[in-house]
Amino acid sequence: MDEPELSDSAYDVLYRELTALESAHPELVRPDSPTKRVGGKVLDKFAKIKHRVPMLSLSNALSEDEFKAFDERAHRFLDATDSAVLEYYTELKFDGLSVNLTYESGELVNAATRGDGETGEDVTQNVRTIRSVPLRLKTRKPPELIEIRGEVVLPVEAFEKLNEEQAKKGLKLFANPRNAAAGAIRQLDPKIAAERPLSAFWYGMGQVQGVRFETMQEYQDRLIEWGFRVGEFRQVCEGPGPVLKFYRKIEAQRKKLPYEIDGVVVKLNRLAEIDRAGYVSRSPRGMIAFKYPPTQGTTTVEDIIVQVGRTGALTPVAIVSPVRLGGATVRRATLHNQDEIDRKDIRIGDQVLIQRAGDVIPEVVSVVLESRTGKEKKYHLPDHCPVCDSPVERKPGEAVLRCVSRNCVAQLKERMRHFVMKDALNVEGMGEKNVEALVDAGLVKHYADLFRLKQEDFLQIEGFAEKSSIKLLESLEAARNPELYRLIFGLGIRHVGERTAKILANHFGDIVSLFKVAEAEFEEIHEIGPEVAGSLHDYFADPQSLAELKEVLKFVKPAPPKRGAGAGKLAGKTFVLTGTFPTLSRSDATKLVEDHGGKVSSSVSKKTDFVVAGEEAGSKLEKAQQLGVKVLEEAELLKLLS
Repeated sequence: MDEPELSDSAYDVLYRELTALESAHPELVRPDSPTKRVGGKVLDKFAKIKHRVPMLSLSNALSEDEFKAFDERAHRFLDATDSAVLEYYTELKFDGLSVNLTYESGELVNAATRGDGETGEDVTQNVRTIRSVPLRLKTRKPPELIEIRGEVVLPVEAFEKLNEEQAKKGLKLFANPRNAAAGAIRQLDPKIAAERPLSAFWYGMGQVQGVRFETMQEYQDRLIEWGFRVGEFRQVCEGPGPVLKFYRKIEAQRKKLPYEIDGVVVKLNRLAEIDRAGYVSRSPRGMIAFKYPPTQGTTTVEDIIVQVGRTGALTPVAIVSPVRLGGATVRRATLHNQDEIDRKDIRIGDQVLIQRAGDVIPEVVSVVLESRTGKEKKYHLPDHCPVCDSPVERKPGEAVLRCVSRNCVAQLKERMRHFVMKDALNVEGMGEKNVEALVDAGLVKHYADLFRLKQEDFLQIEGFAEKSSIKLLESLEAARNPELYRLIFGLGIRHVGERTAKILANHFGDIVSLFKVAEAEFEEIHEIGPEVAGSLHDYFADPQSLAELKEVLKFVKPAPPKRGAGAGKLAGKTFVLTGTFPTLSRSDATKLVEDHGGKVSSSVSKKTDFVVAGEEAGSKLEKAQQLGVKVLEEAELLKLLS
């Protein structure tokens, strides 16, 4: 499966500790120290290929200050004055399997993994199956010999499909796209590699005979001419300032890229300067990997607890040893449900790989089985709610257990948090702690109770002062006239998100019309399927839910949508928003489009009418251009509505 025992971030931490120790105590340095080697062990099942020029690894910069320190060192190595501006070549750091291709007179003769840096594994037959690897250079005058180096990757979408197939077959899942790519390249049967949509990006060189290059930019431009794929984001930067700007720009677009990266690579652009800067035992001094905060890390499961959601769902959560991921310290990771715990065989005490992609809740990816001691404990979800001790049930076709009690305090707190959140009634100042305090004090048992609160109710709770209680009362007063869709969304009906709530608001125009709608009538509404229709019908047919809503309507008067379905200048038009706009926030732009009858989608397709692009627009803009979808700037959107 090509699964490392440690995540990259954990390895980086240990490597730095070892480097510091060896620096302080040179007498302890061993010949087989990781600081003297590159890459991993060469597997015996493959023939060996010795690299003509060692495949070195790169030193890391884990912060902007560390990158600036690299720039200062580069000045010293080149004997350049402090005021001299060095020219850097900056590109993406792909998270894949490093491979070296050897071409003789333009023909591909072999392909090898990095191995230990000196000798790699012969994976020629598998690499030949990758379409982005030319079997012959596209030139009439090829060099006598050239080693071309790059990274074999598996696109994120292909990785997700591969894991879906693995799950259907009951096979172990891959932890990340890099492991899946490495697993394919290191198969003895080339058919397996051919079945996976592997790709590759090429950026480096080993030995070269019969051709000369002055800069990294010139070299990569030549690679394109020869038929290789190079990174689409690459830039020559004059000094550290533009490099930092490039780093931040890519970080903003990172989630949208179709393949995984873990940073950018910064190189002195002039090859002669790289040689002059010199090398340490493991790394060239004129290059550095400028990494982003890791989204995966290795940690230990200290305990497993259960959280109860607003619909009664029991979600197991791993309490883990603190680990830094994506710029934040993670102490908890979701385990989803019992089926996932069993499938991944997660136990209390296990060392695990966890990931935090974007703003998603951290989750456990896999167990590091090699670290097991036999003291780990298996875990099973309880058969009673851990909060109210009511029985739990698992309905046919569902993976989750649910508490059956309507009076469960945990569910009540979650429903109240959802009801007052920003995208629902938007009660400013009514955060998680305040909701918990009001519920624990017995002051709030139903939605309507929020609007019955008085100042003396707040003042009897520890932590509330006169000023804060007045502000909360003012916020509750301001929430009495929400837009209709906000009230529908705030009710927390299963499967009804913000988009569905807007569709219902536009279709029916008022909340009372929803009280006696048949399930089949819900299904007739565009974009509402059987599952959502069934959930809506169950909610409005339930006497207790309906009674609670009618009580809310004594205090809350929702404003009807400004335009009915199909009305407005943008009626029937689908928009996609991407990037940062000069004056409008993303939510303001969405509201503006929807107020004029348009629909806002999250993805670009042939059915998209317009893409509104701001600064740092990423892959959505590129896809729009590929599909011929009309692209607007913010000013053009506003003009369209004037």
